[in-house]
Amino acid sequence: MTTAGALLGRDSELAALRAWIGDAVAGRGRVVLVTGEPGIGKTRLAQELATLADSAVVWGRCAETAGAPPFWPWLEVVRRLGVSEPPSGEIDSSPQDRFRVVEAMAGAVFAAAARQRPLLIALDDLQWADEASLLVLRHVADRVADAALLVVATVRDPGLGGVLDDLVRSPGTESLRLTAWGPHEVARQLESLGAGRADADRVHDVTGGNPFFVREVARAVAEGTWSPGGAPGGVRDAIGARVDRLDAETRGLVRAGAVIGRRFPLAVVADILHTPVEECLGAADAAVASGLLARVGGGELRFAHDLVRDAIRGALSTAETVALHRAAATALEAHWAGRLDGHLAELAWHHLALAPYGHAASAREWALRAGAEAVRRLAFEEGVRLYRAALDVAAAWPDDVEPCRAHLALGRAAFLCGDLGTAVSAAVAAAGRARDAARPDLVAEAAFVLEPVPDPAIGVVLTELCEEALASVTEDALRARLLALRSHLAFYAGDHELTRSASEAALDLARRAGDTAALVAALRARHDACPGPAGRDVRLALADEMVVLAERTSDARTAMWGRLWRIDALVEGGELGRARDELAPLTVAVERVGGPASGWHRDRAEACVAQAQGRFEDARAAAARGFERMRLIERSSATGAFLGTQWALARHVGVSDDALSMARTWVEPPPRFRTMGRVSRAFLLLRAGFPDEADAQFRQAGPPEAWSWPVFFTAVGSTLAVLVAAGLDRPDELVAAIETLEAFRGEHVVGSGVSYCGPAELTLGIGALAQGRLDDAVADLDTAVRRCEWAGAPAFLAEAAHHLAAALAIRSRPGDRERARRFALTGDRLVRSLGMTAFAEPSAELLRRLGPGDAGLSAREMEVAGLVAEGLTNRQIATRLVISQRTAGNHVAHILTKLGFTTRSQIAAWRSTTMSDPTHARRGAAP
Repeated sequence: MTTAGALLGRDSELAALRAWIGDAVAGRGRVVLVTGEPGIGKTRLAQELATLADSAVVWGRCAETAGAPPFWPWLEVVRRLGVSEPPSGEIDSSPQDRFRVVEAMAGAVFAAAARQRPLLIALDDLQWADEASLLVLRHVADRVADAALLVVATVRDPGLGGVLDDLVRSPGTESLRLTAWGPHEVARQLESLGAGRADADRVHDVTGGNPFFVREVARAVAEGTWSPGGAPGGVRDAIGARVDRLDAETRGLVRAGAVIGRRFPLAVVADILHTPVEECLGAADAAVASGLLARVGGGELRFAHDLVRDAIRGALSTAETVALHRAAATALEAHWAGRLDGHLAELAWHHLALAPYGHAASAREWALRAGAEAVRRLAFEEGVRLYRAALDVAAAWPDDVEPCRAHLALGRAAFLCGDLGTAVSAAVAAAGRARDAARPDLVAEAAFVLEPVPDPAIGVVLTELCEEALASVTEDALRARLLALRSHLAFYAGDHELTRSASEAALDLARRAGDTAALVAALRARHDACPGPAGRDVRLALADEMVVLAERTSDARTAMWGRLWRIDALVEGGELGRARDELAPLTVAVERVGGPASGWHRDRAEACVAQAQGRFEDARAAAARGFERMRLIERSSATGAFLGTQWALARHVGVSDDALSMARTWVEPPPRFRTMGRVSRAFLLLRAGFPDEADAQFRQAGPPEAWSWPVFFTAVGSTLAVLVAAGLDRPDELVAAIETLEAFRGEHVVGSGVSYCGPAELTLGIGALAQGRLDDAVADLDTAVRRCEWAGAPAFLAEAAHHLAAALAIRSRPGDRERARRFALTGDRLVRSLGMTAFAEPSAELLRRLGPGDAGLSAREMEVAGLVAEGLTNRQIATRLVISQRTAGNHVAHILTKLGFTTRSQIAAWRSTTMSDPTHARRGAAP
């Protein structure tokens, strides 16, 4: 039951919670962020969930104390739900490993919500949450709309940033900000707590209307110990006065607990105080009775509020603090003996507090050990903090190798959590220590701290480190890995010759060394060094080698890359059926690897094949699924792949709302991708019906001589440029784009395994048609029709047939018009059967302009069509023509197919029109 005045001034907030609970019951879930300053009543409001819903609430509390395991509040939730915990990371943990656990954790919550209906979860003190826990909440928010789930999370007035920023913007998130009480609510609270004689306006001024502060003042007023002062100092004084009135044993207990954390085991405090647990029970009861502590269960206690703990800890002298940290470290080590791994960070922070007082070397060792464990458990941010703390300890290192390894560890942890600036700085510092130690192998390790990224500034640093290591390292396997890295860096820098030569040398060395890791790195470098149609056969051979290597080593990740390479090369060769067959073994490998990044690779390959084969809904679904998986891991890659699928689909089914929104949002890409970014957005805007916006984007790409295409996007970029220039009537740009695309004649155009654009002749024919070169247009589009049929790309066949019909109709040589009708009908049938909305109206209009024609009907079929127009049944037609009824039915079916019709009445209407053409009438009368 709610105590009197406990939720004063919160009527509207309670009403909102009640409505959201009702929505959750109906399967319309959401995440609610309750924000406000410390002491404002966030936790108290969340506690009302159980009363409002008349059902249990599952709590997860974020630990302020450094060293809590990653996913801590969610681990509490899944344990209370009776769900097994997802596995933690391994020593070579990666962002993908962490997201695998994120997905598993969120999946467990949604499964529980499906059973419990509704599931109510309260997450307290989100400001203390680790990054991994926030990612789970963001994942839940993105999918909560269709779940019987309500998550209420409390967080102090946030500076936000990072995942919390994303969380606030999620459609599944609501925000509820609690504000301070006014003088009226303060007066009512004072009265309810027996402090009505106090001046409410004065108390309001001192406390700012903060409910926690008001209650502390009311308690002091009731006890006669209140002397007004400035908040929160006056409140700290009130709490200090309450502590001073406790007996010595109870004071010792709460002070020891304050050094451990907001929540602490009584047994550990007993060890700190060198007192048996039984003799501490009375002091614990007294602390609870005073309102300073509350019981949690399982032999644990917690402070009533963070502010209580802060006030008690802040009142400790330096000598008391040092003594308590030393005792806490000893007690915790004993308490968790045999189970230290999960508590190393907590121990490390106690030791680090002692570092300035003669325990520096030991503190550093604990911090390094805890940092490694934090990374293993996927708490990358905690690992960064611990490694930094270890490096900040003011004590001499025994040699240069140990600080080098510490900087390497810091850099890897920073890279894993996306802090590239720290990762680069750590790599540079590690290399400096490696030079001092005369260890070129460690200079090489510094170069490997980060994976190559498109950022030119980072590329320069990694290139220098890589070159320095190559100048000194002699061991084949390590040199192979360095050469593979050098090839990747050259690839991002646009140095194609160095990309090629370094990858060749890496592969030769790796094969000679017989080192699996070096061979995999070299194969990946060599694959990236052979882009486009010219390198397709090499890439297929590399894919085969990768698959064989995977079978020999039973390595799922190697198998995944081999299958992906095979699919990409097959699509580029127009072998779409074979590419689709490879999706099944790819899925097996991806499921063994696990994690969203591998799932994203499968999704983007599946989307590309589906888009190429005209399975538009499958392509949309796979692309959206992949974007959701990847956007929080590597947003630039996720966005680029998603946009690639979107503009490929836009050719045939129009522009989606998501794609249009992205096209209108410019995010500055690396310099090499700037032209591609402008032209692809111009294409989407043009297809969406905004030519002026498209023209503005296209102009920002600069003149053709300034265009710069990444080598693996040259064909795709030129294809888009042809279509945009033709659509905007920009003749100079059209000439330049066609000239570049000519180099790919005879090939299928594919964008980095993401978007299929049909044979090059399709776009070349469209460009020739726009320039009025009708013979060239007809020749290229006729080739495109044949190549699309061979590839099994029906949507591109429809597009090619449509443009070929248009070109023939304009050229209008003898026989062209009839050919145009046939191709227009072929295209129109595919347009309607595939749902090609972007071509529906142009196709119908082209058929209207071309007139009825005979659609390639034979003389006998024309005769049968005439009899259908007379209203004869199949039996009557059979009697009139002296054929079987079955044969008559077959003729009618063929006519329907050729004409693209579905009913006999359509045949009758069409035949009545053609009867006015004497040529058709003569053909129809032939026996």
